[in-house]
Amino acid sequence: MSNSREKILSKIRQALTSRVPVPFVSTNADKEIFEAETEDLELKFAENFALLQGKFVYCGSLEELAGNLNELASVRKWDNIYCIESVIKDILQTNGFSNLTSTDLKSCDASITTCEALVARTGSILLSSEGQSGRTVSVYAPVHICVAFTSQLVFDIKDGLQLVKTKYKNNLPSLITLATGPSRTADIEKTLVVGVHGPKEVFCFLVED
Repeated sequence: MSNSREKILSKIRQALTSRVPVPFVSTNADKEIFEAETEDLELKFAENFALLQGKFVYCGSLEELAGNLNELASVRKWDNIYCIESVIKDILQTNGFSNLTSTDLKSCDASITTCEALVARTGSILLSSEGQSGRTVSVYAPVHICVAFTSQLVFDIKDGLQLVKTKYKNNLPSLITLATGPSRTADIEKTLVVGVHGPKEVFCFLVED
């Protein structure tokens, strides 16, 4: 065994056998770090989502949602939009959006999913493998469109996780993840590049319910 490894293991053994005083004894672990907000969550989410290069659209009704999607698809010239969630497909088609023609995620122009929650404090979309038809739909398409409802707005991440726990009880999805704006990385020479490991654009259509 090498000298350096033995030194490290020796220090670990010593740390495990010697009691160390707990720092900050008076700290209250139950106290909220961020002060919860219950009003204007729509505005807070929209502001934080936009700061992360997300594109936010508010819709007062399902008809307005379908109309806005039709306009977006027309402007962007999207012919192949992918969506396999039956509930949202039925809602969109019933209200006049019928451009869900793609059956191949790899070649689509954009994908549409729902979400588990919207986190206002961080501008994040909370997704799961169970609720959004698997792990890939929100990641592989060049553009991800999330359709959410105002009842899904929460202040912080823990509130969103609580929604998921309440919904699925003891059958939690195998994947619960946060999407915070378009995919980005600065691994190469600290230069920020968008859309490397996921969608280049993320839209959130928030519907009043």
